[in-house]
Parts: sequence; C-alpha cells; structure tokens
Amino acid sequence: MHTPTIQHHDHGDLLAIALLWLAIGAALLVTTLVPLHTALLGWAPLLWLFVAPLTLLLILEPGLPRQLLALRRPRRRH
Repeated sequence: MHTPTIQHHDHGDLLAIALLWLAIGAALLVTTLVPLHTALLGWAPLLWLFVAPLTLLLILEPGLPRQLLALRRPRRRH
C-alpha cells in the first residue's frame, strides 16, 4: 500500500497559508477585534486564530523553533 506524501510544492503552499493565517489571527487578537475569551465561545478564538496555525507550522516544519533560536542567539567568535 502506498503512503501519500506531501509534494514540495504543496508543502510550500501549506506553509504560506499557515503563516498568513497566523499573521491575520495574531493581528485580530492583538487589535482586540476578536477577544481572546468570550462567554459564548470560551477560548475558541485564541485556539483557532493562534494555536491552530502555530501547531500546523510546527507539524510542517519541526525544526523551525530551533532555527529561530539560532537566529536570535548572538554568535560567539573565538
């Protein structure tokens, strides 16, 4: 049985969509156009606008946090 794989082109598209989703969701939450928590929805806005795309990014690029930390750390010269 053949296991389906994500093509490189599709992977890039998914990554771009997740980044756009995360950026828009973060902007909506930061500007308080959508509150983090509501009586009706609970924490669902935070989950769907921030946590879900962040999780998708981590699934698509598991090494991303390590790469971001490497960029942030100052490089030592000996």
